[in-house]
Amino acid sequence: MLAHGFQGSPSSTLGVEIELQLIDAGTLGLRGVDVKSLTEGLPPAIAGSVRGEFHACCVEVATGICRDVDEVRRDLKEKLRWVSGAAAARGLMLAWGGTHPFSDWKDQAITDDPRYRALAESYRETLLRQLTFGLHVHVGVESGDAAVRACDRIREYLPVLLALSANSPFWCGRATGLQSHRMEIMGSLPAAGIPPYLGTWEAFGNLVDHLTGAGLIGSFKDLWWDVRPSPAHGTLEVRICDVPLGLDAVLGLTALIQCLVHTLARGEGIPEAEVRRDRDVEHLTAATLQQDRWLAARHGLDAMLVHPRTAARTRARALARELIEGFMPVASELGCSDHLDRLRARARGATGAAAQLSTFGRTGSLREVVRLTTRADSSGHWHPSLSPMLTLRGMPDPMGSSL
Repeated sequence: MLAHGFQGSPSSTLGVEIELQLIDAGTLGLRGVDVKSLTEGLPPAIAGSVRGEFHACCVEVATGICRDVDEVRRDLKEKLRWVSGAAAARGLMLAWGGTHPFSDWKDQAITDDPRYRALAESYRETLLRQLTFGLHVHVGVESGDAAVRACDRIREYLPVLLALSANSPFWCGRATGLQSHRMEIMGSLPAAGIPPYLGTWEAFGNLVDHLTGAGLIGSFKDLWWDVRPSPAHGTLEVRICDVPLGLDAVLGLTALIQCLVHTLARGEGIPEAEVRRDRDVEHLTAATLQQDRWLAARHGLDAMLVHPRTAARTRARALARELIEGFMPVASELGCSDHLDRLRARARGATGAAAQLSTFGRTGSLREVVRLTTRADSSGHWHPSLSPMLTLRGMPDPMGSSL
């Protein structure tokens, strides 16, 4: 069994981690730094929430334990203000996106850390090319079984969360044709993607014990699933989202994820007969979710996904609105109605990926796309007039454009 038990939370508390790109203000490419150089001079409470990641061109900004989404907003705004200032003093900017439009992973240094060096040696290029930036949202749950219950049931909503957050259409100087190329890259890791049906906390513990005993993983932290229980934090951690275009989008996604986990962890609206049915047809569910995950990465909110209740093909945009509207009473209870309502408005428009594609289609410059991602300040707004039905047809070729 897991070396430590599940440190449960009596309420649906929140913790949010944002992986931000460090951009050289001159070249607009990624530039790695020692994260300690960014935290020097920061107030201790803020410095402790700013961490390096596998690649030295990434900085993670994390909240403390927050009661609600409004507290997440206050926490992150203050920290981002300090980190942005520290970055600017070193000729750097922060950028909001799941991938950088033109910097190549082969040019990026790895953070000098024993665990990262060991992982790089073990996984080699499979991990070295994981130059991606994600949003991770932790929601407190009362027990390990509650975490696993929510983990099993939230899987069917993961493609919609990905579609809402999609913000990585470019990779190494080219348009990939996907709205979330980050998902394509992450899929090459052996313990990534949508997790298997777990059933109970004991079953999850047995799985982790089996994988560690066989030497396949070092700990549950090496399970880079789209969602996973986090025993030490007493949370369910939802990891599928790209870093979206700005803080306002982060808050909307956090509100929806909190509503989902709060409801699913308690088993509300889940008759026992339906739970048994899910277990019996798990092979069908897994195959459907894998297809939907790819379609959401490919088309964003315009993806045609399988409706989790009717099994009919339904546009992700419509599924998102239905999901958001259904959770408005829960959002009122949790105090995040305003944030969820703004996410509903966003679901009628364009994703961050569409904003990037629109900027490139208008300017023919990937440097302008980077500038867009660096302008996604704490208000979460961006400037171009966007159409939600963008395609790559007729757009200039990034490889032939001037960076």
